[in-house]
Amino acid sequence: MTDTIKQFLSDSDLLLNAVGEGVYGFDANGHAVFVNPAAEQMTGWLAEELLGKNIHEYHHHSHENGDKYPVDECEIYNTMRDGIQRRVTDEVFWRKDGSFFPVEYTSTPVYKQGELIGAVAVFRDVSQQKLTDHNLREALKKVHSLSEKLQDENIYLQNEINDNWTGSGLEGSSKLFLQLLEQIKVVSQTDSTVLILGENGTGKEVVARNLHQLSNRCNSPLVKVNCAAFTVNLLESELFGHEKGAFTGANEKRKGRFELADKGTLFLDEIGELSAEAQTKLLRVLQEREFERVGGSKTIKVDIRVIAATNRNLLAMVEQGLFRMDLYYRLNVFPITVPALRERIEDIPTLCKSILSQLNLRLKKQITGINRQSLAKLSHYNWPGNIRELQNVLEREVILSGSTVLNIKQSFNNSNTATRASKQTLASIEKSYISEVLNDCQWKIGGASGAAKILGMPDSTLRSRMKKLSISR
Repeated sequence: MTDTIKQFLSDSDLLLNAVGEGVYGFDANGHAVFVNPAAEQMTGWLAEELLGKNIHEYHHHSHENGDKYPVDECEIYNTMRDGIQRRVTDEVFWRKDGSFFPVEYTSTPVYKQGELIGAVAVFRDVSQQKLTDHNLREALKKVHSLSEKLQDENIYLQNEINDNWTGSGLEGSSKLFLQLLEQIKVVSQTDSTVLILGENGTGKEVVARNLHQLSNRCNSPLVKVNCAAFTVNLLESELFGHEKGAFTGANEKRKGRFELADKGTLFLDEIGELSAEAQTKLLRVLQEREFERVGGSKTIKVDIRVIAATNRNLLAMVEQGLFRMDLYYRLNVFPITVPALRERIEDIPTLCKSILSQLNLRLKKQITGINRQSLAKLSHYNWPGNIRELQNVLEREVILSGSTVLNIKQSFNNSNTATRASKQTLASIEKSYISEVLNDCQWKIGGASGAAKILGMPDSTLRSRMKKLSISR
């Protein structure tokens, strides 16, 4: 029988010796009867060293991890026993020098007159293919990671664009305003944490954006988090992200705002609205600049500059036990107070010019200015809603105006505004103003004609303010 398979292989010597794949021929006892030059070159074992021997012990004795590979488990020898062809793609052959290489091989039975007389194994070194596959997988991982980052940033930026802030608010020539600009200019060149203080509508977010644009991080993202817009659990997911399956509805992995802000600036708006639990979680991240995604265990490090803003008196909240003292001092490195509009009335003409310019573009109008009587009316009002209220007044007037020069028709009740403002708390003024706008909009919050748009804030922020101020229909 051995002579028969030898003759079979001998008849094909010219062909088998020419092919680039390694070829082993075996008789029914599993002894080598043929080894081609390609096999010798790949393994280092010469034909005369292997012929007549069970070569499993030479080139196939162990798995890649070093565990012993018994001959009775070898697929090549199984083919000799049962006559079934096999193809294997995840094993290694060992060289004479003790090294190994990954192989793909087929073991094919050899029959003569219906009788199984041996087998032929054809193999090839797939080291380069494995390396190429590995490099391709790594490249695809990087592409996928970059794609995720770009997608996350795109979604975030689209949301930011849709926030619709009209008028910069950083325009004027009053003493208080110029002091504000100087503070922004000085601290923007550092990575120090900034706490922006001021009433609602004064332009704290605009200050944060200018701080970022003037900083060395201006080419990286400015990522905003409205701390009042989320519950504790949702805020944690928004800040730190979550892994797929971390909670019901988490159908895919999502990066949080901290990751999106890496190498850039994180703006924590309405920081005074954080719950005690959320304050504790935030403090650790601000201290260590590292966190884990919700449902994950991998520690993620970030390089961020933090800017926080609030309309509340955080120090008073600390004394009342409503805000962590250590978090307060972590945030209050460089405080900036944005003056109320009533404290910089002389800036109203400049602000009106800037706001009207942007309203003309957005509303496709051609308003060239405001008449003197209207400017006087605006200058005698106390502006409890600050620049945001001024924006809303001008937008309503621009929509209704049929002239190129704006004539403010709205009444501001000038006789008792200042007295009322001095006696009422800011919260009560804000509640009254929001309630008035809601009534004008038939209590519609969202949409093009909703109260949120008129007030210049996202729907979620308005709902949060309504809840905090106990505003209901």
